[in-house]
Amino acid sequence: MGFQSLVIIFLLCISMANSDHLKQNKTILQCLTDHSIASPSISSVTFFPTDPSFTSTLQSYTRNLRFTSTTTPKPLFIVVPSHVSHIQASIICCKTHGLEMRIRSGGHDYDGLSYVSKAPFMILDLFNLRSVIVDNGTAWVESGATLGELFYAISQKSKIHGFPAGVCPTVGVGGHFSGGGYGNMMRKFGLSVDNVIDAKLVDVNGNVLDRESMGEDLFWAIKGGGGASFGIIISWKIKLVSVPEIVTVFKIEKTLEQGVTGIVHKWQYIADKIDPNLFIRVVLLPVNKKHLQSIKAKFIGLFLGNGQELSSLMNEAFPELGLSFDQCIEMSWIESILFWSNYPKGTSLDALLDRQPQQEKYLKKKSDYVQEPISKENLEGIWNKMIELKRPALTLNPYGGKMSEISEFETPFPHRAGNIYKIQYSVTWKDDGVEASGRSLDQIRKLYDYMTPYVSKSPSSYLNYRDVDIGINENGNASYSEGVIWGRKYFKGNFERLVQVKSKVDPGNFFRYEQSIPCLGSWKSITAE
Repeated sequence: MGFQSLVIIFLLCISMANSDHLKQNKTILQCLTDHSIASPSISSVTFFPTDPSFTSTLQSYTRNLRFTSTTTPKPLFIVVPSHVSHIQASIICCKTHGLEMRIRSGGHDYDGLSYVSKAPFMILDLFNLRSVIVDNGTAWVESGATLGELFYAISQKSKIHGFPAGVCPTVGVGGHFSGGGYGNMMRKFGLSVDNVIDAKLVDVNGNVLDRESMGEDLFWAIKGGGGASFGIIISWKIKLVSVPEIVTVFKIEKTLEQGVTGIVHKWQYIADKIDPNLFIRVVLLPVNKKHLQSIKAKFIGLFLGNGQELSSLMNEAFPELGLSFDQCIEMSWIESILFWSNYPKGTSLDALLDRQPQQEKYLKKKSDYVQEPISKENLEGIWNKMIELKRPALTLNPYGGKMSEISEFETPFPHRAGNIYKIQYSVTWKDDGVEASGRSLDQIRKLYDYMTPYVSKSPSSYLNYRDVDIGINENGNASYSEGVIWGRKYFKGNFERLVQVKSKVDPGNFFRYEQSIPCLGSWKSITAE
């Protein structure tokens, strides 16, 4: 057979494959149309790889550049619902065609589980569902809204209300709330989910449920158990919290040469016990310059009160930091959101409405909890390891206050009393390619392993800092024996209750991904062996 004949056969194969894809797309679109009653039609918010807007729609909320490569599995199609019937039709058609559904609200999903799968899949991207209605101390917020949009809407209605949630404005509400919702007012008001009072959810059968109709077990499960295991959460009703008209922030940097070891050591003893109106985060970074290898610590604070009160409090409880009154910056609560997001002073509040981060990176993150202070000697060992590894950083977030008062069984999020602080491990890099990725992943894993003697005795992780290193269900196929490995790190003793809820509301395991909650059937089969 000649070269020309081979070329013809090759082109025919491509043509046939394209024809098959077009037929499949047409069949799926017909299914979606048949089961959707909304106007505009679902076809206007459905994107196949042949559509010019497919790639931009896929990548616009892909926040981790690791998952933008040509080898990353792509969805068969994307639906961006603007009406609940678009969601219902997507569920029906995924069942009909045996597809997995990935649910995305903001894309700040560190390991990409909301928009990547090895199995044939589609993405339901909720960014069109983003209304925020603030009324009399409460708000209904749709899952596709960002935290910035939520904070902005609150600020337009009230100067004395806020909401405890994350400090990154481009995070989507849906994933943030359903994983717990961690922020710099947690010591005063708890997590986001500790202030959720209702929700609307589409279940596996397409029913639209609120708190009353879904029942307290399912309502409990979605408040920190990961909503994507149980259904599609359309919106949340939240109780706003009272904040003073003036809050105070500060940012102080210290290096190894300025006594950072002693300051961090003391921080461990006061950060979770100090006034719950005060939250002091510590960001630790290795400094690797030609003539200097050191550690830099950034102490970033939010105090729900004025500068004079903060200065007096710090002088008494934490003089080692050396915070002076002129370093205390007074502003409104909504302005403090911009400060914590590293916007320059004077930035318009409209910046909170920007749904795109200031920059996107290749990244990997991990987490754990510390229950006993680390000695100065061991802190120095950690600094040396960070300098040796060059890139990974640590962020320390203090506990105590309200977090110690709420039972670990109140919501699926169990990491409450007994924790001094949470560690976030972080590594970012700029270069594309397998080598750069492998090198950076190896660095953060080495630092994580090095920290083993100093963290919680039974390793724990925060669901919203998604980490597939701690275990997965292969392709989302629910196995209790696999699920319990990572499940107890995220949920401790609440994992079994989540399994029971999952088994009741989604016994066929339609809502699945690599770290979705498994069903009771697989649990029983394991325990019977």
